[in-house]
Amino acid sequence: MPTTSARLLALLSLLQARRDWPGAVLAERLGVSARTVRRDVDRLRELGYPIAAAKGPDGGYRLGAGSALPPLLFDDEQAVALTVALQTAATTVTGIEDAAARALTTVRQVMPARLRHRVDALRVVAVERAGGPARPRVEPGLLVTLSAAVHAREVLRFDYPAGPAADPADGVPPPRRVQPHHLVTWGGRWYLVAWDLDRDDWRTFRVDRISPRTPTGPRFTPRELPGGDVAAFVAGRFRGAGGPGDWPCQGEVILDLPARTVSTWTRDGLVEELGPDRCRLVLGAWSWPGLAALLGRYDADIEVVGPPELRDAFARLARRYAAAAEAPDARRGDPGGVSRSAGAGA
Repeated sequence: MPTTSARLLALLSLLQARRDWPGAVLAERLGVSARTVRRDVDRLRELGYPIAAAKGPDGGYRLGAGSALPPLLFDDEQAVALTVALQTAATTVTGIEDAAARALTTVRQVMPARLRHRVDALRVVAVERAGGPARPRVEPGLLVTLSAAVHAREVLRFDYPAGPAADPADGVPPPRRVQPHHLVTWGGRWYLVAWDLDRDDWRTFRVDRISPRTPTGPRFTPRELPGGDVAAFVAGRFRGAGGPGDWPCQGEVILDLPARTVSTWTRDGLVEELGPDRCRLVLGAWSWPGLAALLGRYDADIEVVGPPELRDAFARLARRYAAAAEAPDARRGDPGGVSRSAGAGA
């Protein structure tokens, strides 16, 4: 028979695995009597675990939520997942850096040596792109507020700044009224997916720009998200499509680069090897000029397979880039400047 401490840990692990456990089943799983199970449950209660018991021949036990945080039990996979989550949480949520570091230290101290070595190898570092804008982080309280509204299915009212194209003469925009559906992360930012009541359409809002108003509105019946999958829906919106489908502009080219090199820098495309230094690439973007410019970043000779719109976009960009490469005096037609023909014959 296992020791009392080992048996308590096994019992706690079972209680955390599912909502309700008949007493007889627990006794069978632990290899002890029903009386021993009752005594062990009482010991866990003394440690702070809120375990409810149902009386009767079919009585059982349920681990509930308490007013204090008792010791927790994690298996190996949960401990590793918790370590990664604690290291990455501070990259998108501000104000929890110290708490996350202390929690990580606490978890690590109680880990067995074999698991501590695995966790110590997991060092997650958030690095911002050089020269790019810093990704905004949000307050934990704001995430809790939005999550509570999503869970309670309550209408949200919040202030949301107008976009850069808005006319300042229009004044401060009125509060948005939405039915919150999901809180998601995309590209290092938090977004709220919601049904906009005033615009009668689905919208995604950057959480760092949301200023909630209180109180929340009435309860609502959730609508069906287009496609039924929030990840596909958000991906489609950021692609510029109206839903979870493909990019609105998709083209095929042949690049004079190895497939392994192109794959390294291709996030959302199809790469097919055609030879040691050639590959086929199918890629999409929100516009044809945008796709042409995106393909130019590979810095290799490009053969356009199709469609014609992509070839036309390359031609338009070529004219723009050629004009941008001209000397300022030549573009203005300044008679005092040195022309390209004169310079070439000098």
